[in-house]
Amino acid sequence: MAWSEVHWRSDVIGKETTMQVLVPQVGTPPYPALYLLHSLNDDSHAWMHKTGIESLVRSLPLFIAMPDGYRGFFTDNEEGPPYAQHIGEEVVSFVERTFPVRSERGARAIGGVSMGGYGALRIGLGYSDRFCSIHSHSGSLDRSVEFLLNPAERSGIMKHRPDAFIVEMRRIFGERPNGTKHDVLKHALDAQRRGTLPKLWIDCGVDDYLIEGTRAFHQELPAAQIPHVYHEFPGTHDWDYANQHIAAALAFHVENLGIAAKPAT
Repeated sequence: MAWSEVHWRSDVIGKETTMQVLVPQVGTPPYPALYLLHSLNDDSHAWMHKTGIESLVRSLPLFIAMPDGYRGFFTDNEEGPPYAQHIGEEVVSFVERTFPVRSERGARAIGGVSMGGYGALRIGLGYSDRFCSIHSHSGSLDRSVEFLLNPAERSGIMKHRPDAFIVEMRRIFGERPNGTKHDVLKHALDAQRRGTLPKLWIDCGVDDYLIEGTRAFHQELPAAQIPHVYHEFPGTHDWDYANQHIAAALAFHVENLGIAAKPAT
């Protein structure tokens, strides 16, 4: 794998931005691509610095793109940049015209952790005609993340300045995100009706403060006849948890992308 940092200007979010990429050194291009999304307090470097992703994919003919989503939850903010459009449309198009990457739906996958776990579902389901598989580690998956709009001590995310955090979340999601563009269950139902539902993998640590919301979301999916893979593992809400389980998520994507090789262990 060859690691590069890409600096480029986004017209959608109106600023210079960065993206980390891993270009395969095995197989024959063009390659399928996996887009990995970071957590709330991180940036495009997080997957490279906090997990073993580089060594796990060294034997795979799989391009990895790790864009920066800032603090926008990878959705189109009510008062702010349209991050879902930025990643789902602009980043994908930029990657496919810049690197030796395939451009069909069956060659694209997306995943993330925490904020990025929600974001992967938001983008992968919202742009279900573009992605064949999605994974979420420790995602903020209460119905439409409405718990973020409640007092911050309930979410466990922000111990300091909780009022400022709630104001920030309302700028992103509005007052009532259920049933709106932020609602990942709505996007799943829409994708199902269109016949473009991606394969889904969801996992969370049993000691994660998001586990109850994740369980609730998991229980809603069968009721809506939406198939998915679901796991609860030991662990809490941190990058160590994501690092322990990214190999399994990679294997899930490799199968769905039709790659013959397996992730390193």
